[in-house]
Amino acid sequence: MKRMVVAIIAAYAVWTVIWLVGNATLFADVAAQSADGTPVTAVGVLLGILLLSIICSLAAGVVAARLDRANAFRAVLITGVLLVLTGVGVQASVWALMPAWYHLSFLTLIVPVTLLGARLVGGSSAAE
Repeated sequence: MKRMVVAIIAAYAVWTVIWLVGNATLFADVAAQSADGTPVTAVGVLLGILLLSIICSLAAGVVAARLDRANAFRAVLITGVLLVLTGVGVQASVWALMPAWYHLSFLTLIVPVTLLGARLVGGSSAAE
């Protein structure tokens, strides 16, 4: 159980660090635009942000599965659910600034992509 908790915390932290660094370096202008309340509607930018989220989720799945191989599926699933819960709050706070398809895609992709990250490192048993 202790190993699972460490795996979940580490995976969540990895997702967050990649997200924050990625946004700060790749999408600094978008963050400034959102901060002043200007909607973000450029499809290319929104797809880029979704791609960053996919990378974050893959990395989180890898970390959770590697740190708790015995309970990889459970650790990865819990990580994904926690990320979705956090994402719901964040997406709700910027709901008016981005199109609904972006928010729904962002939230819908988190758990399956996190499970895919686990599968990439642990074979089929990590994300059953």
